[in-house]
Amino acid sequence: MAAQPAAPVAVVVGAGDATGGAIAKRFARGGYTVCATRRSADKLQPLVDEIRAAGGQAHGFGSDARKEDEVDALFDDIETRIGPIEVFVFNIGANVPSSIMEETARRYFKVWEMACFAGFLTARKAARCMAPRGKGTMLFTGATASLRGSANFAAFAGAKAALRALAQSMARELGPRGIHVAHVVVDGAIDTAFIRENFPERYALKEQDGILNPEHIAESYWMLHTQPRDAWTHELDLRPWMEKF
Repeated sequence: MAAQPAAPVAVVVGAGDATGGAIAKRFARGGYTVCATRRSADKLQPLVDEIRAAGGQAHGFGSDARKEDEVDALFDDIETRIGPIEVFVFNIGANVPSSIMEETARRYFKVWEMACFAGFLTARKAARCMAPRGKGTMLFTGATASLRGSANFAAFAGAKAALRALAQSMARELGPRGIHVAHVVVDGAIDTAFIRENFPERYALKEQDGILNPEHIAESYWMLHTQPRDAWTHELDLRPWMEKF
């Protein structure tokens, strides 16, 4: 009997407890082997266990997306041992507010390193894996800061705006090679423990659908991946119906 081909792989960089985890679970339900990454592999185990308990396939990897050698080794390992990477999601956040007068060079650089430079390193490696096959999907998580810099968010806005420009450049280069690159502007508070604990008034809007449900965000990522290539979306805005923009 011939060996069954390996299931296609979805790599989720920044598979946290909210949006990243929801995206990982959605692609697992769609038949993908999910390779979830974050800096601490131990924190991934509940997500991996949940996916496997539901009948899906998942692997967790501890990796620092800011380190070129770790990124290259991670993707090479996945391609060699698990299967061809068909979907890449970059979902690392770095939202650290600070007055420009109190911002430090170290913190500014760290925010850029997490939210932008890590996106470059991981996306470049993903593109190198996908381009020879002439197919793939690359999805970047953006934010309100991708489009405008609010007061006290200079570092985050600079990093997110740069990530958006990276996605645009990659889309123009890789789209003609069969790779769908999309940037998702998530404009609004997300249903997370951080919002619940630090912004209770905003979290109370959940009962009115006033904050974003991570599972609903994940459905949009799945939709982008499954779009026919004659009607690809590059940029998608997601926000609650009551959110100002």
